[in-house]
Amino acid sequence: MNKKSHIHDDYYYYDIVRKNIKKYRKSANLTQQELADEIGVSMHYISQIESANPNKYFTLVLIGRIADTLNIDIRQLFDDTDI
Repeated sequence: MNKKSHIHDDYYYYDIVRKNIKKYRKSANLTQQELADEIGVSMHYISQIESANPNKYFTLVLIGRIADTLNIDIRQLFDDTDI
């Protein structure tokens, strides 16, 4: 059985995660600076992650810290159904 699969480009996944970070950060009433302070990065770094034209990649560890700070399951940052 030959199953065709669609492989998304890198930007697709970063776009989902960056939109969700912004959404959940705002839901938690945190500024970019407050989130940055909690996870130990600069506000500029968070700004670049959330940017529509991201030029900053991030690690799974950083995504985990963001999820912990936002008090959400890390899987929620990969959910593309409500963004």
